[in-house]
Amino acid sequence: MAARGSFRLFQNLRRGFIAPSRQIATKSGYSKSAVPVVLGTLVAGVGSYGLYKYTKKEDVTAVLESVTSTPKVTAASTPTSQPSVYSQGKNHALYLWIELEPTANAKEVVKATKSLQKMVDQVTDPSMRDEEDEIWAGVGFSPNFFKQVGGSPRQDYTYAHRRGNLGEMPSSPGDVFIHAKCNTPSKLFELAQVVLASLPKGSVKDFEDIYSFVFKNGRDLSGFIDGTENAADEDSRQNIAVQKETGGSYVITQKWIHNMQVINSEKDRTQEGWVGRAKSDSTEISRKSITSHVARMTGGNGFQQKKPFEIVRQSMPFGTLKGGAGLFFIGYSASPDNLNFMLDNMVGAGKDGPHCDDIMRLTKNIKGTYWYFPGAEELNKLG
Repeated sequence: MAARGSFRLFQNLRRGFIAPSRQIATKSGYSKSAVPVVLGTLVAGVGSYGLYKYTKKEDVTAVLESVTSTPKVTAASTPTSQPSVYSQGKNHALYLWIELEPTANAKEVVKATKSLQKMVDQVTDPSMRDEEDEIWAGVGFSPNFFKQVGGSPRQDYTYAHRRGNLGEMPSSPGDVFIHAKCNTPSKLFELAQVVLASLPKGSVKDFEDIYSFVFKNGRDLSGFIDGTENAADEDSRQNIAVQKETGGSYVITQKWIHNMQVINSEKDRTQEGWVGRAKSDSTEISRKSITSHVARMTGGNGFQQKKPFEIVRQSMPFGTLKGGAGLFFIGYSASPDNLNFMLDNMVGAGKDGPHCDDIMRLTKNIKGTYWYFPGAEELNKLG
């Protein structure tokens, strides 16, 4: 063990001198060897990984700290959030969607999930972790489950079933959701095993574990650059994602399966009209349809029109060629109002008229719901 630790230390020292990495350096405790800047709109469901610009950090002390430090999020005026909420992306992510049996002991379930950070430490030893195997994770709950374990949401976050001319957005069952990010996919698989094993025997009715990946340096499987307008700096991400009174966040999760036949056969110019951006460099089209995806997200088709609502998108591609592939859309918000605005506009239920989102010509939503990720202190009080 000592030899392994020494080798890890040497690796980090060497990495600090000669190689930048996909990590961040922020005031919230995510001190790493380089700063990724995400060029952050929702594209094909949308994500947050985006394009990266790497900046070397000469302070090797931060590299040494990364061997022993545990990711945390802190702010002077806002209660602490869970690590997944507004941290930047990693190369891979786990989306663990759990539906409980009606007879499950809710207090025992929440007791187990409250220990998520201990499970993370079990998977990756805090004294030996580095930026390749560290895990940033958080847990969220459905409205009904959150109330069952003593939670009191400040806003109603019920996910309504929506239907438009180009498709529907089903409201899917679920009680507990785990979002975890790591550069090593096997660690995420191991974490999913540990979480499921920690739950009371016979309490799980169904679950789905989805593992995502970075595609072509931050593009969606449709070929469009993902997360073009996602907030990049920590303060902005926190303001958008975090409910200031609690440190909690309202989260949307949707599973989108892309129509690869349409994507591969339709002309780029046609697809760009549906999205409202150029496929090559994500430049916004100045004259675009009111039904384009960009127009639906802003509520109008004006050039560079200001968005009335924002979310911190952390979506990534997933899937297989045989079983279906697409985008797992996940976004964090300080209020469910932000989420409802976007979804209503996509299915023609927005205030600006019955305009459905053309992005749904490229992809189909087959699963979705809202969760609430409590602040750290709020989470500890549940049960």
